[in-house]
Amino acid sequence: MVAAKREPKRAGTTGAKRGSKANAKGAAKAQRETGPEPVRLNLVVVRGECSGPPEIRELESGRRLAAVSVRAPGPDGRATSVPVTVWEPAGWVEDLVEGADVIVVGAVRRRFFRTAVGGAATRVDVEAVFIGRAGQRRQLDAALRRTQETLDTLLG
Repeated sequence: MVAAKREPKRAGTTGAKRGSKANAKGAAKAQRETGPEPVRLNLVVVRGECSGPPEIRELESGRRLAAVSVRAPGPDGRATSVPVTVWEPAGWVEDLVEGADVIVVGAVRRRFFRTAVGGAATRVDVEAVFIGRAGQRRQLDAALRRTQETLDTLLG
């Protein structure tokens, strides 16, 4: 039988559970005392091949979007399909074909919407702030600049 390790009692605690507001205030105070809050960011960079041609849609608002799926290698070497949304896509994005090598810089977004039959649904995708052909040096440089700009903005 393995004995459970007990955590030492912290100074200033009574052992009684506090409300979530009290816990949040205590955590914030402890954070201020121990240093700056860790940086949280939502930045995605994906390089891979298009799984097929993009789906172009024009919304009632008049805005256009392209939905494309990018196959990218995962950490285990197996490919994973990443759905990407490009708002107001450049003309060349419409001409992408299956197997086209692209690089995408963006952020993960979770969208909530109603289906045609009225049910609720969600979708997680990468909302691109940049998409370029990976084989073109100028577009790769633009992707690197955009990534750096996004990091600079997020890290303040």
